[in-house]
Amino acid sequence: MAQGDVQDVIDDMLIVAENFAAPGAEGAALQSSAGWFSSASTLEKWQIEVSVHGNALFVPNSKLTKLSSNRDFNVLKFQTGDNALLPTVYGGNTDAVYVGSAFGQSFEFDALDGLDKKVVFHAFPQVTVGLPFKTEIAFRYLPEIFINDVGISTYGIGLKHNISQYFQKRFNAEDFQLAIVGSYSNFTANYKFLPLDIQIANLNRIDVDADLFNVQALGSKLYDNFEVVGGIGYTNSSFDYAFGGTGGSLAALNDALSGIGKNEGKFKGTIGFNFYANKLKVSTLLTASNLFNANVGLHYRFN
Repeated sequence: MAQGDVQDVIDDMLIVAENFAAPGAEGAALQSSAGWFSSASTLEKWQIEVSVHGNALFVPNSKLTKLSSNRDFNVLKFQTGDNALLPTVYGGNTDAVYVGSAFGQSFEFDALDGLDKKVVFHAFPQVTVGLPFKTEIAFRYLPEIFINDVGISTYGIGLKHNISQYFQKRFNAEDFQLAIVGSYSNFTANYKFLPLDIQIANLNRIDVDADLFNVQALGSKLYDNFEVVGGIGYTNSSFDYAFGGTGGSLAALNDALSGIGKNEGKFKGTIGFNFYANKLKVSTLLTASNLFNANVGLHYRFN
């Protein structure tokens, strides 16, 4: 009977975690795949470009809340009512309270409050190096930083190859340029909340770990010092979730939680423009998928 109670509580907490964290994982996927390259043209061989990027993720109302029902759970119920419109990680606060019973004892805890963010900002540095054969390689890395009790870190590598060179008799920067882009990035976010005592464990955060693979066709056209950019791509992402905290059943809870990690593929479109001033470039890219992300970059080219 005790083992059955443990499993019932674990199954219910999987639903709580996924409803809360899944939109955050979707946002991480879009932000991590955005802004790798802002032009189909390439740097000269061994030329180096250092960039600072800022992402602004726009969260629609449909991703701010999730309807939950008593019918979804084994042992958990809402203290008042059969249903509750709960915040996701991007949503606001809630007065909803879960109640349950396990091991012959009753317990209760507050439903998780969100960050109350309709726009989520994320900044990171990047270094790009020009390679032979009109190819570029880019690296980005951001150690964990905390924004509103959310720990965020990211790293990744991207590769771009210009294919206009194969069908243009004379390769001019002012001509329409076309490139193929591929990238891998990892994005982790740790969402802290007030400690929850669920009988089998004491929980204080949800960790989201996302691995993302992105391919994209990117086109651009230069007009003097102004460049128009557009692209279409596909991102495949896999998410892993884990609770942080203490308790004898925490490991079992996280083992079960690993089973809800999703592998998803989504198409995305990108439009934007660049402005050049000697060795400086300012880029602006808007990426649309299930969410919208704006990326602004400041780039400086050496040698």
